[in-house]
Amino acid sequence: MSSVAQGRVVIVVTICIAMLLTILPMPEWSRAFRPQWVTLVMIYWAIALPHRVGVGSGFIVGVVLDVLTATLLGQHALGLSIVLFIAIQLHQRIRVFPFWQQSLGVMLLLVIDHLLSLWVIGATRETTPGLEYWVVPLIGALLWPWVFVTLRKVRRHFKVI
Repeated sequence: MSSVAQGRVVIVVTICIAMLLTILPMPEWSRAFRPQWVTLVMIYWAIALPHRVGVGSGFIVGVVLDVLTATLLGQHALGLSIVLFIAIQLHQRIRVFPFWQQSLGVMLLLVIDHLLSLWVIGATRETTPGLEYWVVPLIGALLWPWVFVTLRKVRRHFKVI
């Protein structure tokens, strides 16, 4: 298998693992605090390899995520597309930051994704979520160093370029 094809497989497998973590059954009390695994993984790949993971792949992954989570078709696609666009525009700046500053940037991207989802929820007249809805970007920011280091090890091990 060529290195380009192998890299594509590694990226797809990590996204699939993130989707599995997203649909993994959780106790009722903890569902509101589920991290945005797919968004975190897509942000990593957009920052690490902006020439391989872009807005189009964010849209496709978002549509698949919409189907998996039974949300309004296009809700996650819109959020991921915009978040990845911003991440790609700022990828050279984000990469040089220390982890704590990267986490703040990632939290801002996750908040943008949540704001877009909240906009869709409001437009469809669904029940607006409570304050626990805003804890999820903070959880994602706290998980970012672990996600970054893990995916960087995977990228280096499989020589994804």
